[in-house]
Amino acid sequence: MKRSSTLIQPLLKSSSRNNNKFFSQQFSCYSTIKSKAVRYEKFGNPQEVLKVEDVEINSSIKDDEVIVKMLAAPINQADINTVQGTYGRVPKTFPAIPGNEGVGIVEEVGSKVSGVKKGDHVIPSQGGLGTWRTHLVCKGDAVTTVSKDLPIEYASILSVNPCTAYRLLSDFAELKPGDVIIQNGANSMVGLLVIQLAKLKGVQTINLIRSRPNYELAVQKLKDFGADIVMDYSFANSNAKMSRLLSDLPKPKLGLNCVGGDAARLVTKYLGEDGVLVTYGGMSRQPITVPTGPFIFNNISLKGFWMTRWVETHTKEERDKMLNELSTLMKDKKLLALMETFKFSEFNYALEKSSEEFRDRKVVLKMTE
Repeated sequence: MKRSSTLIQPLLKSSSRNNNKFFSQQFSCYSTIKSKAVRYEKFGNPQEVLKVEDVEINSSIKDDEVIVKMLAAPINQADINTVQGTYGRVPKTFPAIPGNEGVGIVEEVGSKVSGVKKGDHVIPSQGGLGTWRTHLVCKGDAVTTVSKDLPIEYASILSVNPCTAYRLLSDFAELKPGDVIIQNGANSMVGLLVIQLAKLKGVQTINLIRSRPNYELAVQKLKDFGADIVMDYSFANSNAKMSRLLSDLPKPKLGLNCVGGDAARLVTKYLGEDGVLVTYGGMSRQPITVPTGPFIFNNISLKGFWMTRWVETHTKEERDKMLNELSTLMKDKKLLALMETFKFSEFNYALEKSSEEFRDRKVVLKMTE
């Protein structure tokens, strides 16, 4: 089964002229658009409840609506949890279409829509749009324009993981060059982006990962992205080893937790005075464990972060500023991501690959293939 892996190479520009011509003819002759979508009728195991189905879309849009032809969309853990019914925001009606982020091209624009025009590349303004489909109709303000110069894969992942990494480093501690942060799950997409953004700020990173096959290769990969120190959890459990390793470094101001359980305890354990532990995920599905001594005597604070809530409580201008900064870094190849692309027709295989243990590449669906 054919698939492709992507690190930083921009996509070859696909020829959309013929597709657009076909779409225009179809739009002018028929009242519906034939599309495909991943849908589910109930919460459950994604492998069992998700089905790729033919869906007809009404092409007679309202004045405040747009038609978007989707180009690419990632499979995120949040999408999987949504289908399972365990995420912070889940559908209230069925059938539902998963996919909280992605990128598409605007095909048609209602007469009262402003800020978006035909041919623009757009991403969702908020989660829950349902991006795992070839076409969608939505309100004009439900999408936000992004640069056409941004490679499609990068545009498809822009609104969640990169924005989360950006906010984690911006909102919880006043970080200056020479400061130190510590994180678990460092080989996750957010972890890799945190490493790179911290490096650009002159901030040093201590990175905890699980022991695994080809561990040394995994360590080297993180260091290639800019990680200063990488270790597994058993090493971090040794007070003597950690004391020697960290003796020349300032105590971390900020700890980032996406795992929970004992992995959260290890991050908190090494925070400095008035340090902050921010939890933005719970991959172990275990409660956060905090060591009593540092929590009391070092005045440690515990915070939570959810990108969805941040978007809902901040202005469009604040989000656009962040998106523009991240897009520029990506276009300049100063912010890289590991991705593997799959044709939309390979959805079931892509879904299976996305859940592989020790996976280090984000799965991205290419809707036009």
